[in-house]
Amino acid sequence: MTTTTLAVLVPLLPFLGAVAGLLLGRTAPGFVRPLAVLPTTAALVLAVLVAARQGGGGAVDAVTELTPTGSVPVELALHIDGFAALVAVLVGTVATCVQLYSTGYLRDDPRYASYAALVSLFTSAMFLVVYSGDLMVLLVGWEVMGICSYFLVGHYWETPEARAASLKAFLVTKLGDVPFLIGLLALATEAGSFRITEILGAVASGSLDHPTLIALLLLAGVAGKSAQFPLHTWLPDAMAGPTPVSALIHAATMVAAGVYFVARLLPLFEASRAAMVVLAVMAAVTMAGSAFAALAQDDIKRVLAYSTIGQLGYMTGALATGDRGAAVFHLLSHGAFKALLFLAAGVIIHAAGTNSLAAMSRMRGLRDRVPDAYWTMTVALLALAAIPPFSGFFSKESVLGAAEHVATGHTEHAPGAAGWTVLVAGLVTALLTAAYATRLWLLAFRGRGAEAPDHGRQPLVMNAVLWVLAIPSLALGGLAFRLLPDWFDGHDLTPTLTTSVLGTGVALVGGIVTYAAWRHTTALAARTPLGAVAAHPEGDAALVEAEAIASHRSAYGDLASAPDPSDPGRLLLGPVHRHAAAGFHLDAVYTALFVRPVRAGASLVRFLDREVVDTYVRAAGALPRLLGSAVRRAQTGNVQTYVSALLAGTVVLAVAAVLVATGA
Repeated sequence: MTTTTLAVLVPLLPFLGAVAGLLLGRTAPGFVRPLAVLPTTAALVLAVLVAARQGGGGAVDAVTELTPTGSVPVELALHIDGFAALVAVLVGTVATCVQLYSTGYLRDDPRYASYAALVSLFTSAMFLVVYSGDLMVLLVGWEVMGICSYFLVGHYWETPEARAASLKAFLVTKLGDVPFLIGLLALATEAGSFRITEILGAVASGSLDHPTLIALLLLAGVAGKSAQFPLHTWLPDAMAGPTPVSALIHAATMVAAGVYFVARLLPLFEASRAAMVVLAVMAAVTMAGSAFAALAQDDIKRVLAYSTIGQLGYMTGALATGDRGAAVFHLLSHGAFKALLFLAAGVIIHAAGTNSLAAMSRMRGLRDRVPDAYWTMTVALLALAAIPPFSGFFSKESVLGAAEHVATGHTEHAPGAAGWTVLVAGLVTALLTAAYATRLWLLAFRGRGAEAPDHGRQPLVMNAVLWVLAIPSLALGGLAFRLLPDWFDGHDLTPTLTTSVLGTGVALVGGIVTYAAWRHTTALAARTPLGAVAAHPEGDAALVEAEAIASHRSAYGDLASAPDPSDPGRLLLGPVHRHAAAGFHLDAVYTALFVRPVRAGASLVRFLDREVVDTYVRAAGALPRLLGSAVRRAQTGNVQTYVSALLAGTVVLAVAAVLVATGA
């Protein structure tokens, strides 16, 4: 079987699994789980075979034109280089783990069949994006992922949070997709093709007339899909969906698509220095802002969501320095440890028995109850904090190293300003990332909240998946930076001494300072009434708890709004904490600038339609009705009345005729 045939089967198998799962979900429920797991696993095996055959060498290209589409043809094309081959393996690995994990996590869900089918369709669409050599075919997978995310985020549609989150995710990403589509059409018009290879050839020959405008239009779609500032606000709210969906979206599909798209067309963006600076600024603001927000969140999944936004900022920062090897390296590393973080969080939530207990301030005694999640999440958090020798260290240092090369003038792929912007923001984010990773670990596993009900051990398959993902989170970086250059255009990914020392140093400072702040706040909390409840559960619990509640209500008005006295994030952020917890009020800004004007416009249109347009419509019907009523009243049935009216009319006509004749 040829490599092209294998590559075609990779997105096709999950698609067929999705169709079969939807058709047989009700009639043959016993086939649902095999149809969810087996096609995705088979696609992973084929993706590995494609990667092995591609081997990091020349790109595998294949194309066929089914029907003419005008001056710019749309073709079914494959373009599989080293980047595409490895990203496809990542997608298959994470999707298979998510499908296996979901068989335990959603084993009692009545809508599991539709959920599993949508996950398979989601996976198929991402495979299509990865392998596609034609931008219009890529756009098909791009949009299918958007609609799948809408349904999956809204899986728990009974809750208003899930409904609102799914709608927000769909609308915000579509807001970026409109200029993205315009940019694709403009690019194809100037290049004369939607084929990626021909577009890159046109860029190399300098035949594009408006590279800056096209690049900025495309960046709007990338910002929406990959949750970059200012279109990132949908991602934290998307945590209302099932936790395995969050793992899939954050680690291998959806948000990775925008970064991967820019990596594929990086020469186009490099043709515009203005676009590279915009990309660098977008990455810097995204990195730093999301890290501050993550440090202030209480919900464990929202911490991880803001973490994803920041790590994607690292990837776009690497692209802004012209190093797509570093960007995709961090994409691969991040995909492993972020999937592990979300799935471990799912084990914690599953142990509590409800998604509402994801608040870290309410966690207590989880280390002993979920030991698998404890150890694997510790590995993933160390990778997230970029502590050597975990995978995140090597991939993050490759990004910082690329920024250093640009900042110091060792490469001309990007402006020096872009390099300094990414480097400074990357170091600040490394400090904050270690801080919120340490805070998450302390509050989740050594917290002083109320102990949630114990719902027993988790299904074996859930814990097994965690250990599978822990392997690349621990070992991928050390192996990859030596092996991946052959797959990534020969770019050296070895960490540089300067950025390694700086990056690791600030990460250690962030972790140590956070731990010290936690020790300080814990000591203070032990002297409060609520601290007494946690420290002395064997006492008169009812009396002590009543005193604690009364004390907190007198201080904060409502116990639900009272801050956790042992949360180090409040001490570290100080007055910034309230703003960071609200995402720096960007949603409020959008509400004031866009939502309210749109609603006001809709109200005006509704008023005009009801009070103006409908008035004319009603008047148009009322006038004939009034005339008909008048005529109906004239029909009395009295012959004398009719003769009298006839004579009167005759007299009037005669008088009028005489007057006209006399006047003549």
